[in-house]
Amino acid sequence: MHHPLKNLTQNTQAVLCLVSALVCLTISDSIIKWLSPQLPLHQITLFRSCFALVIVLLIVQLEGGLVTLKTRRPILHFVRGSMLVLANMFFFVGLAAMPLAETVVLFYTAPLFICILSQPVLGEKVGLLRWLVIIVGLVGAIIMLLPGSEVFRAVSLLPVMAALSYAAMTMMTRKLGIREKAGALTFYIQVAFIVISSITGLAIGDGAFDLYDNKSLSFLLRAWVWPDSYQLQLLMLCGGIVSIGGYLISQAYRLGEAPAVAPFEYASLPFALVIGYYLWGDWPNSYAFVGTGLIISSGLLVSYLENRAHKKSLQHAQIDY
Repeated sequence: MHHPLKNLTQNTQAVLCLVSALVCLTISDSIIKWLSPQLPLHQITLFRSCFALVIVLLIVQLEGGLVTLKTRRPILHFVRGSMLVLANMFFFVGLAAMPLAETVVLFYTAPLFICILSQPVLGEKVGLLRWLVIIVGLVGAIIMLLPGSEVFRAVSLLPVMAALSYAAMTMMTRKLGIREKAGALTFYIQVAFIVISSITGLAIGDGAFDLYDNKSLSFLLRAWVWPDSYQLQLLMLCGGIVSIGGYLISQAYRLGEAPAVAPFEYASLPFALVIGYYLWGDWPNSYAFVGTGLIISSGLLVSYLENRAHKKSLQHAQIDY
């Protein structure tokens, strides 16, 4: 019989990995937003991933060497990496024109999408109460988006699209993570970034399509320029931080059950609020605060329900023994 105490311990380890990863990735996001008026997105992701790959290879060596990179499912790895590239593209194109905290909060719909997908894809039970909580979170997202009003901006949909892409990526992480090391998962992510960013740079790197007076589109279509020493240092820092964060996220979803881990994606919000206000003077409006409250409350309720389910399983196991 499989003892639930082991699952609880793994979920706790997964949550610690995830929270640490989110701190790293929030710093990385801030660096990319800082560079967004100067460098194109495909160039930033290419440089970032090249620097990150060096650190990932060091992690791979610690996990058992290059032999751990051997896989029977290279296509699934590349599709998983492509989904994360897509999530990054949606997120950062939105971030170029939106406040950091608002972009992060809308991306926080990812745990809701993860819970929605975990039942049909992974066979992990969601339950009626969790479905109700998910609806509350999605209502919060709708309030923040304000569709049909004068406040609504189409760019606000981009972080939500990023969240859906990210949720699909985590489903693949769970499928791959049973037999793959976290270092290998992170390695193939960076390879996907390098391949796709290089192809994108070759296709649009001359800036010929940058014809619009729009922050988001310009960030996506801007011409390639060689970074100066300051920008290069920021890209190196970004690469180092994102490699550690990517490893920890892979480890989190490799160890933990998706519904148990996903609600803790909200942990980066306070950090994002502080950085956004300090660097850009951004502060959410009243609608954003209401929507944020609903989204975060739904995440905390999902977490509570998950913990309660674990406690019940543990009690039943003790009775069985």
